Amino acid sequence: MKKILIGIAIAAIMGGAAYFALRSKGDVPQFRTDKVTRGDIVSSVTATGTVNAVTTVLVGTQVSGTIKAIYADYNSRVKKGQLIAQIDPALFEAQVDQAKANLLAAKSNLTKAEVAVTDTRRTLERNRELLAKNLIARSDLDTAGTNYDSAVAQVNANKAQVEQAAAALRIAETNLRYTRILSPVDGIVVSRNVDVGQTVAASFQTPTLFNIAQDLTKMQIDSSVAEADIGNIRVGQPVEFTVDAYPDSPFKGSVSEVRNAPITVQNVVTYDVVVNVANPELKLKPGMTANVSIIISKRENILRVPNAALRFRFTDKRAKTETRGKGVGVWVVDGEKPTRIGVTTGISDGNNTELLSDNLKEGQELIVESLAKPKNQAQSGPRIHL
Repeated sequence: MKKILIGIAIAAIMGGAAYFALRSKGDVPQFRTDKVTRGDIVSSVTATGTVNAVTTVLVGTQVSGTIKAIYADYNSRVKKGQLIAQIDPALFEAQVDQAKANLLAAKSNLTKAEVAVTDTRRTLERNRELLAKNLIARSDLDTAGTNYDSAVAQVNANKAQVEQAAAALRIAETNLRYTRILSPVDGIVVSRNVDVGQTVAASFQTPTLFNIAQDLTKMQIDSSVAEADIGNIRVGQPVEFTVDAYPDSPFKGSVSEVRNAPITVQNVVTYDVVVNVANPELKLKPGMTANVSIIISKRENILRVPNAALRFRFTDKRAKTETRGKGVGVWVVDGEKPTRIGVTTGISDGNNTELLSDNLKEGQELIVESLAKPKNQAQSGPRIHL
């Protein structure tokens, strides 16, 4: 029994000591800190966009018909004026032949009308001589004159018919030439939208047969930048971006155009920022999604403070406050009491911010989080009612 009482007394003494030790320790605030570092900061605007060729030509047809042959396929390199497809020309050749025949008929009618003019002129001159000798009536001369004027008018009408037939022939020959689909530029065929035997109709709109990229070694990114960030974008700013095909190989470019036309989708306003990119190895392909970072400004070898330290707030009245720079400040541990120091900041990259003032040193510890529990924090756990 005596041993039990001694054990209880020892346990009580140890528990009391532990309680006072923990209580005294709890009075000292505990913080998580981070250091002032030296390095580079890059301020950038992020956006997403699509990789496209700088110049893309949609090749169509102005005549309707059946595709007879195709001479270019996907990824084919083509030259300007090269034949890349052929529409069946049989119908158009027949139209040319018909137009030629109509032109010949019109020329023949013109020749016939010119002969009639010659004949009526002779009759008119003869009747004039006969009337001078009072051998015919005046009405016969008038009739001869009318016939001559009518013949001259018919010649003019036949000349117009010849011109009309010649124009119809030119149209038919032009349509025949349009059956030969030629490449308008030097480039690479990105897509082919027709097959041999397919009928294309150009009655309402020009169908697209081929999509030709003029030069895939020079690409552009059409990126969507939010209206909150567009004020910081300028032509010539450097750009870094990645694509899903090469996530570990960033590419570089520059802003070439900031378009003023707004794009509104579900009440979100963005603007198209065009980025020029060199693509000598042809790694980038049209349609790839690019994760773009437009570099607004860059600082090298500067003092940086963590953004978490700038966001930290300490409300204990016992804390000391330095009067300099009350707008933005950080907290440091001065003995057992935290002290607020006002600072002047520059650009930020989201994790760190440039330090412009000289009242902090490299390696100095800054408070980023308080680890002490509030004194009025209630104990968690279910209550047990006896």
